[in-house]
Amino acid sequence: MFFQHIYDKSLAQGSYLIGCQATGEAIVIDAKRDVDTYLDVAKQNGLRITHVTETHIHADFLSGTRELAALTGATMYLSDEGGPDWQYQFAHEGLRGGNVIRVGNLSLEVIHTPGHTPESISFLLRDHPATDEPIMLFTGDFVFVGDIGRPDLLEKAAGLAGTQDIGAHQLFQSLTKFSSLPPYVQVWPGHGAGSACGKALGAVPSTTVGYERIRNWAFRFENDERGFTDYLLAGQPEPPKYFAMMKTLNKVDRPLLTEVPRHPKLTADQFLAAYRGGTRIIDARPKALHASGAIPGSLGIENNSSFSTWVGWLVGYDEQIVLVADDGQVEDLTRKLMRIGMDNILGYVSSVDDLGLPLETRKLIDIDTFRTLLGRDDVQVVDVRSASEYAAGHIPGAVNLFVGTLADHLDELDRGKQLVIHCQSGARAAIAQSVLAANGFKDVQNFSGGMEAWRRQPVPNSAE
Repeated sequence: MFFQHIYDKSLAQGSYLIGCQATGEAIVIDAKRDVDTYLDVAKQNGLRITHVTETHIHADFLSGTRELAALTGATMYLSDEGGPDWQYQFAHEGLRGGNVIRVGNLSLEVIHTPGHTPESISFLLRDHPATDEPIMLFTGDFVFVGDIGRPDLLEKAAGLAGTQDIGAHQLFQSLTKFSSLPPYVQVWPGHGAGSACGKALGAVPSTTVGYERIRNWAFRFENDERGFTDYLLAGQPEPPKYFAMMKTLNKVDRPLLTEVPRHPKLTADQFLAAYRGGTRIIDARPKALHASGAIPGSLGIENNSSFSTWVGWLVGYDEQIVLVADDGQVEDLTRKLMRIGMDNILGYVSSVDDLGLPLETRKLIDIDTFRTLLGRDDVQVVDVRSASEYAAGHIPGAVNLFVGTLADHLDELDRGKQLVIHCQSGARAAIAQSVLAANGFKDVQNFSGGMEAWRRQPVPNSAE
């Protein structure tokens, strides 16, 4: 048996290529959209991708299942569980609990594990030449390392009222199926630490059924569904706005993108025409460069592992995009954006200095300066972290306006006061600073050390 875990750090998303080396057949589970990765792995190992499948209709990334099927001729095997409202709206081989997919000498048994979504399924793998006992379970967003999938995304991200309590009940029941499996079975989930699909995902890539029964919080409530539900729903991170679009695009027939696009480098005139026409400018340079000279109105989102998530929070799918980035980063940025369906990229520029525009600067302050501003009537301190982070500890007097929804709450800011913003370590505050500048708040000071610096050197006699 051939096995490879393919992990996308930008969305903390795991996919899998599993092959039968005797027959050369292979299956991909939960493919990301830039599918050349799987084609390369298969070719390098003498395999043909003959089957593609996924664990559920994803909300956090645009699945590459259909792109892979189009390029390879592989059969798509997708869940037909969950009822009429949870069906894929394009041709596929339907799966229900108890069905078995055969890939050469391998088999994958389908287990219906609803809760995160009604149609969610898991795959129990057997490598028959070695043993007829199960060896691996691919859980998607059902069971993670140290956590389980959240049932509130359909309600919070897609607006489907009443679904979170139903989902919590289904998850509670699905866990009994998980618990009945042999403790040695390896568990390979669809996400790791950093994903918004749970609140306490572990950083290691895999686990076992037995280990999760010992350490995963969800199994402390085996006889207490009410306690389980209350704990499950409390403190979940805010779902990014783009999740609703992903649920739709992963369900319906949509245009396919079977290769990574190459975007042109724009001339100054081309850039200015787009800029004056209202194109969204995303500055992906390091936040210090953006602070030292930013195109007015541009959104400063540094190219790091959270880049696509913040673009998905702050940019609409109907907006055309121009990137500001070094030549060598454009392909990486393109891949990150295509994984969430952000395909409307006009091109890029690598420098802001030759565009003929006056540049703005962003003011950064250290903790000593920040201390002098605390407690003043003419200063408003804004914490742009999540609500759960704020609740766990914050600077006295700071108000909480999450960066992802900051533009929707500008009326809660006092334009007559000096605004000082901060986050945990500076990255989100830099994004917030650009959001505020684009909305007319030009004199915003960024306490860039954030809570990390505050906790190292708190103001004397203050309490969180």
